Amino acid sequence: EDEGRRIISERIVERWRIMKKILITGANGFIGSNLKEGLSLLYDIYAPNSSELNLCDQENVEEYLIHQKIDIVIHSANYRGKIGEPYSGSKVLETGLRMYSNLERCSHLYDKMLYFGSGAEYDSRHYQPFMKEDYFGRHIPQDGYGFYKYLISKQCTQKDNIYDLRLFGVYGKYEDWTRRFISNNICRALKGKPMTLSRNVYFDYIYIDDLVEIMKWFIENEPQHKHYNVCRGNHIDLLSLGNLIREVMQIERPISIAEEGYKLEYSGNNERLLKEIGDYSFKPYKETIEEMVVYYKSILQDIDSELL
Repeated sequence: EDEGRRIISERIVERWRIMKKILITGANGFIGSNLKEGLSLLYDIYAPNSSELNLCDQENVEEYLIHQKIDIVIHSANYRGKIGEPYSGSKVLETGLRMYSNLERCSHLYDKMLYFGSGAEYDSRHYQPFMKEDYFGRHIPQDGYGFYKYLISKQCTQKDNIYDLRLFGVYGKYEDWTRRFISNNICRALKGKPMTLSRNVYFDYIYIDDLVEIMKWFIENEPQHKHYNVCRGNHIDLLSLGNLIREVMQIERPISIAEEGYKLEYSGNNERLLKEIGDYSFKPYKETIEEMVVYYKSILQDIDSELL
């Protein structure tokens, strides 16, 4: 019995010895929280808050990376501002660039950095259906967020160990249910409120669980390119998603649409991604909505109807 315990203990120690040390920035946000939860059994996760690691402080970032001996950085932090603070594109631009630049400056202190870019890099004024990675650079975004992502996308090509994972629409538990379409309308339905849609648009959505699985591949493998569209590679419009919510929740009330017509489609081509990770099977929309309904029912008491 003692010998068996010794062998188990040695295996546990060995497992921890070889586990990659992964820093997740923005770990209190939607994507970061899910990554921390989904990767914690496989890796040694570091998820400091802003008081433990100030990404805008050059010396703090360098000291943290030296001290913790991080293997991989997953940079998911973005500037959001304080609650009630008006949106500032210039603040988003400056803060985003500082955070990225301080991490990029220390690229010699970790094996690789995987950061989340955005389809906004392609410029929201000129979106086309199923944009490929080589569409990048045809237009320069005017908004602060898109411009910041555009600039670091160009900058990452200067470092061999930094990769841009361009996200389009990501949805799942822990997202902002006060404004994100799928979560907001699930919560509205649960609270007996009418479902709403400001204006229809075709999106390329990826479920958060699929993103976590794809990140495991990027952690364990060496990507062959610098930029990847991390998306389903197909589209669905918001009204169809709303009708799926109605079907899953057995709701007969119609969806109120504020403005007719469609916005420019926001979708990406994911052939480059699938060529490297293999023929990945994304979770069906209906299944993911069923999971989200169960989740929001479990926290229904925390949802303030006045914020919907």
